[in-house]
Amino acid sequence: MSDSNFTTTFSVEQTPQEAFAAITNVRGWWSEEIEGGTERLGDEFTYRNQDVHHCTMRLVDVVPDRKVVWLVLDNYFDFTEDKTEWKGTNVVFEISRNGGSTEVRFTHAGLVPEYECFDVCSNAWGSYINGSLRNLITTGKGQPNPKEGREERTS
Repeated sequence: MSDSNFTTTFSVEQTPQEAFAAITNVRGWWSEEIEGGTERLGDEFTYRNQDVHHCTMRLVDVVPDRKVVWLVLDNYFDFTEDKTEWKGTNVVFEISRNGGSTEVRFTHAGLVPEYECFDVCSNAWGSYINGSLRNLITTGKGQPNPKEGREERTS
């Protein structure tokens, strides 16, 4: 296995506190279909996207305004041979001040090119992190997956 984990970074004018608040508001940028706690050390939550993907995360490291780490406790993909590819990997958010801006560095440690889902998952993370999460931090509104059974609004 390579150590080429998926990583992406962006900078915003908002404070580290605002970035941290947005990161821990997982329903505001990833999915409204999240069940469980998403803010405190030891919290566990479940993400579900129809029958295509579901996973359970535990917050294993939380340093307010600096870092959040999720451990993937369980995972299911309907589109990969190994349905549990993410299991045991870490999703890491690191926040730092860089000059007059705040930098958010996202790493999915263990999501490597050898994984069948690498391309699909990297593209999805890129969209959620650089699009939805960034927008939640900068404008107060992200673009999470809507709750299942609810009509998606069109503009």
